[in-house]
Amino acid sequence: MKFTREEIEAAQRTVHAAMPPTPQYTWPLLSQRLGATLWAKHENHTPVGAFKIRGGLTYFETLAREQPEVRHVISATRGNHGQSLGFAARRHGLGATIVVPHGNSQEKNAAMRALGVTLVEHGDDFQAASEHAALLAERDALHRVPSFHRELVRGVSTAYVEFFSALKDAPPDVLFVPIGLGSGFAGAAVARAHCGVATKIIGVVSAHATAYRDSFRAGKAVESPVSTRLADGMACRVPVPESVEVILREADDVITVTDDEVAEAMRILFSDTHNVAEGAGAAALAGALQQQERWRGKTVGVSVSGGNVDSDMFAGVLARSASS
Repeated sequence: MKFTREEIEAAQRTVHAAMPPTPQYTWPLLSQRLGATLWAKHENHTPVGAFKIRGGLTYFETLAREQPEVRHVISATRGNHGQSLGFAARRHGLGATIVVPHGNSQEKNAAMRALGVTLVEHGDDFQAASEHAALLAERDALHRVPSFHRELVRGVSTAYVEFFSALKDAPPDVLFVPIGLGSGFAGAAVARAHCGVATKIIGVVSAHATAYRDSFRAGKAVESPVSTRLADGMACRVPVPESVEVILREADDVITVTDDEVAEAMRILFSDTHNVAEGAGAAALAGALQQQERWRGKTVGVSVSGGNVDSDMFAGVLARSASS
């Protein structure tokens, strides 16, 4: 997946017209804990609390230009993709219907409704919700926004262009990026090429949703069951073939982290930086902690890709630390 310099610069203009660049900080306590210089890219600081907003903005900018007749869109999500579409649709005066599985995060659902989204609950997991969204798109003649698309990746890449540009004098040796359906990883790879750095990129998936790790090892798209309780943003059962191609070409490795490791990373982020991260948002740090011996003394980057965790769930994660 390649983009011209002009395409990336246009994406930056589109994104930055709606939000400022997010910060990247090196946190002394995290660095001390890891035994490395640790830089965190704070996508939990966007207007919807996650990196997905960037892709929504570029997707809708292109849609408005190329298909101005579209007045209503539909998609499926576990939350952050839906918020990004709601935010961008509102900026363009479009309607948006989002399908979520039953049992989805109540606070993410509320955030989507607050952005004007029509919410439909269907199925027990993301894949079932996605298939229902496809049926509704055909039935009601709605434009269906996919969860992985070139225009989404173009927008997401701006996060990592910001990151690599800010650290251009001393790029990190490695960057850990969580993988849900792969737009974040693909965006990081695009930005690495755009900025001309040699940083290795390691994808991180849930040990309870291993489709992309299994696909990386098999060299082709492989389905895998989902049982994660905490990392809903990585709860992928059916990988996207185009995304798998990018990961096969660009990843140094794809590793798994358990819900317990993710919970510990959420607690560490809060105690060491007072940032709130959802499960997927803390997965990159969980991966870096798991591999700390490999990267000791190096410069390590992690994406804090989102902070949209339900209050009760986060309270439970913090309480487990107090009782352990």
